[in-house]
Amino acid sequence: QVQLVESGGGLVQPGGSLRLSCAASGSIFNIYAMGWYRRAPGKQRELVADITSSGSTNFADSVKGRFTISRDNAKNTVYLQMNSLKPEDTAVYYCDADLYTIGGRRRYWGQGTQVTVSS
Repeated sequence: QVQLVESGGGLVQPGGSLRLSCAASGSIFNIYAMGWYRRAPGKQRELVADITSSGSTNFADSVKGRFTISRDNAKNTVYLQMNSLKPEDTAVYYCDADLYTIGGRRRYWGQGTQVTVSS
């Protein structure tokens, strides 16, 4: 069974930093793109950042210059380093991955991790 397990969320003051991790496990043959989305209260889910298997990255305009995304292909893990956090970054953050498994190719989602930016 394929799973994406996130960690690293929590409560942080404005201007602080957090690092999210998402590890994919199970019968995975290949991992294509991996990324992070978020859903703030009362808002639609939005893309935060993603990264391809070759390392090309893409960021939402609202996080450019503050967030970085990276991946460790040997560990099937993607990271989101969040710096200079703002209250408007408060949301549930979801990891997603485009995986090729025994069941074919499809997207998988993590369970979500809460990030709260507040003083």
